[in-house]
Amino acid sequence: MKKSTLILLITIITSLITLTNSAQENVTYQKPSKEILDLVDVELAPRTLFDSKNKVMLLAYRDAYKSIEELSIKEMRLGGLRIDPKTFIGSRTRYYNNVKINFIEDKPKVVEVSGLPNNPRLANFNWSPDEKKVAFTNTTSNGVEVWVLDVERYEVKKLTDANVNANLGNVIIWFKDSEHLLVKMKSSIAKPLIDGDFQIPTGPTVSVNNGKKAQNRTYQDLLKNKTDEHNFEQLALSDLCKVNLEGKIEPWLANDMFRNVSFSPDGEFVMVKTIARPFSYIVPYYRFASKTTIYNKDGSLVKTIADDPLVEDMPKGFMSTVSHKRSFQWRADKPSSLVYAKALDGGDANKAVEFRDEIFELIQPFEGDGKSKVKTINRYSGISWSKDEVAFLYDYWWNTRNEKTYTFNPSKKDDSPEIIFDRNYQDKYNDPGNLVMIKNEYGRKIVHQKEGVVSLISDGFTKEGQFSTLYTMNVLSGKKETLYKSKMVDKLENIVRYIPKTGQVITRMESPNEFPNYYIKKLKSKKPSALTLFENPFKGLEDVHKEVITYKREDGQSKYTQCQSVYLSLLWFTSLLGH
Repeated sequence: MKKSTLILLITIITSLITLTNSAQENVTYQKPSKEILDLVDVELAPRTLFDSKNKVMLLAYRDAYKSIEELSIKEMRLGGLRIDPKTFIGSRTRYYNNVKINFIEDKPKVVEVSGLPNNPRLANFNWSPDEKKVAFTNTTSNGVEVWVLDVERYEVKKLTDANVNANLGNVIIWFKDSEHLLVKMKSSIAKPLIDGDFQIPTGPTVSVNNGKKAQNRTYQDLLKNKTDEHNFEQLALSDLCKVNLEGKIEPWLANDMFRNVSFSPDGEFVMVKTIARPFSYIVPYYRFASKTTIYNKDGSLVKTIADDPLVEDMPKGFMSTVSHKRSFQWRADKPSSLVYAKALDGGDANKAVEFRDEIFELIQPFEGDGKSKVKTINRYSGISWSKDEVAFLYDYWWNTRNEKTYTFNPSKKDDSPEIIFDRNYQDKYNDPGNLVMIKNEYGRKIVHQKEGVVSLISDGFTKEGQFSTLYTMNVLSGKKETLYKSKMVDKLENIVRYIPKTGQVITRMESPNEFPNYYIKKLKSKKPSALTLFENPFKGLEDVHKEVITYKREDGQSKYTQCQSVYLSLLWFTSLLGH
């Protein structure tokens, strides 16, 4: 009796162990058959980065999908940012896994780049001022490194270890000499991050409005408590360091929450915007208190030009803005002049005023307030510079979807800028396009013009289809002349670049059966020359097409359906799988 009971007990235990092992079987992610994998996991058309001389095209390749490893990283959402706290870079950063160089000046020649890191995760590409090098970041399992590509030698080398802080704003900024870079490095005084899941609160979270009535928008990923404040500050803190092409690192500015950094066109001054406390639980980081400061290129202080408070409440409306100086930028056609905007309606979009914004210029040595240059009817949105006597000013108004483009004389105060475009920005049929830009002696983009005539590239939307167009316009008379217009009806051709010096255009062409490729042609030539030869990875689907099928029903009536494209796709799949 005891023996039979023991045997029964052993049998039950063995069965349970077998069931447990079956329930805990280690199943890994599986891949489909090669035929389907080849169709889905294809090499995408590369991102292209041209130099301004149109001699070199950088090709950056990426995977179609993120890896399981990338999707599994821990993400911290703080102050409107989404950060990978282990590597100190945005958790949603788009990475590239290979770089090639296409020399396109004569006969296109694509060369492989040597020296790339293992398992590269590349981002933040940045041409040097002389356009002989390209700096970029590589994200490893432990952090972010800075690398540099020598275009003429088509080889790369590492400049820093994995201690770069790429969490906030621009990461790599070239000096004018193309031999040094400013790089944001992890702060030398940063404290360890706090795991909020295990942090015991010491008191309640209290927000105070002091009885002031105000509206606010709803934002994502805001700070919620003191732990978030601490972690945000540690992730935003960095040291600005000067790095040469041999990897030698020198301190430049230390221990601050650097947001944006930019050199003046002549390379002598640096404008630095930093974030400051107090932080907020109801608005993202770009509305925190901030300071804008000008430094010499050696890092010595010149002048603090803005010390802005935390902005937690603004007047109601999408077009409301701050009342203090905003939108500081270097004037592209001058060595070291700043421009900025200031609201004439106090930032309140609900006020009825003749002009919304006023634009000022602040010249070196950056003392006091700037001189007024021009006013805008809508909210200011930017300037394209050209020559001292003419520039192009933009504004817009969300409520009416209106945008205006003006010409004005920046050499003096212009009280009557000329409106050259006044349109609904959602009206694609009447979109005038973008002004053609070239680089000036400072290496900055300015509007190309000759004797008052500018060039524009339009998407060319019409009722008959899309036909990208290059045309010129006399700024004074408004007279237009078409230089080139796509005539293709079976392909989509977009004008990517116009080269005024040689009278050539670079276009990008694609069709349902042809992968996107780049071509160059003379304006009056019918035959383009190929710059790239990217193969279509979807060759197996080239013959799939859509048809209207007509068949007779049992009652004799005709029935129409449009399922042929689905049917052909299924037929193709089943033939591959052998079913």
